[in-house]
Amino acid sequence: MRSPLDRLRHAVSFELLALLLIVPLGSWLFHMPMHDIGLVAVVSATIATLWNFAYNWLFDHAMQRWTGGTEKTARIRLLHAVLFELGLLIVLLPFIAWYLGISPWQALVMDAGFAVFYVVYALAFNWAYDRLFPLPEWGGEAAAR
Repeated sequence: MRSPLDRLRHAVSFELLALLLIVPLGSWLFHMPMHDIGLVAVVSATIATLWNFAYNWLFDHAMQRWTGGTEKTARIRLLHAVLFELGLLIVLLPFIAWYLGISPWQALVMDAGFAVFYVVYALAFNWAYDRLFPLPEWGGEAAAR
């Protein structure tokens, strides 16, 4: 299982790389100033980083209890990413609507767009992270997948 320091490295690197991608993309897609999308993205990333740390720690413990290990199949990775984004959606929707002065429906569409990006991004990032920093318990063959 990953250590708290490893989970912190994971969460921070995940959010920093995502910010570099999502701010210009979101500004372009939603026709909003980069500073507005940037502030929403930074606040969202801060909340997401805290959620990421806690969620992954809890998810690892649940996997350990239910399966005896923490190695994730493709199906578990998809479930992991989708549940993470649903939790964030519930928290971020009111903030996005309020700060950008848009309706809850518009905020939901915008947040859903970000969530789709993040689900794909999370799958790719977590796969790459696991390849770069495999756990010894996975063995050489599993780490190479």
